[in-house]
Amino acid sequence: MTSVFEEALGADFQRLHPMMQRRFGVGLDAGEACTGRGVMSTIRRGPWWTVPFLQIGRLRNILVPDVGEDVPFTIENYPYRDALGRETVTFVRTYTTRPGRTSRFDATMVLVDGRVLDYLGSHQHLAVDLDLAVDERGGLVLTSDAQRFHEGPVSFRFPMLLSGRATLHEWWSDEDQAFHVDLEVHNRVFGFLFGYRGTFTCEWTPATDAPDRLKPVRTEART
Repeated sequence: MTSVFEEALGADFQRLHPMMQRRFGVGLDAGEACTGRGVMSTIRRGPWWTVPFLQIGRLRNILVPDVGEDVPFTIENYPYRDALGRETVTFVRTYTTRPGRTSRFDATMVLVDGRVLDYLGSHQHLAVDLDLAVDERGGLVLTSDAQRFHEGPVSFRFPMLLSGRATLHEWWSDEDQAFHVDLEVHNRVFGFLFGYRGTFTCEWTPATDAPDRLKPVRTEART
């Protein structure tokens, strides 16, 4: 079985830089987890009125309301099989925004009908379709698309007017032997909402399951 990202990208997966192939090749078949550690050179947010939305997101580990420069962070990618039998990969980011204070952004990714579906938050409330592409550097370009909200009996397509579209660029640099990441979230009416830029290095460890601390509190069946 190929990884979630290899399956979604198809032949384009081979166009990724070899280090990017290993990083996004994390899966049950590979039997590896990838842990990245580095520094966000900047974490930014939009105007003052975006703060309440980001603070609400903090409650379920969605987005980060804090800002800063040279912020240490980790990203943990572990493969596991969820309660529904789906191969899943964690994308859990933890930021040390100030001494003694951390913020966490949880995501778990599965493959649905040949595309990557990203569940956001500790309770998988938001299901977000992802579009993937490979750029000229052999890096990955990830763009969020349609979003659905699921909570108990409530389920609806989240209007993009009230949400944001994320564009993430991640690539490997042979010059500094590190991964680079650049994310921006924009609303089509209100403009820039949130973003970060940083570098990190990775280590790989054997794994066919994720620690409970990285798994969502509940598993959402709806896509």
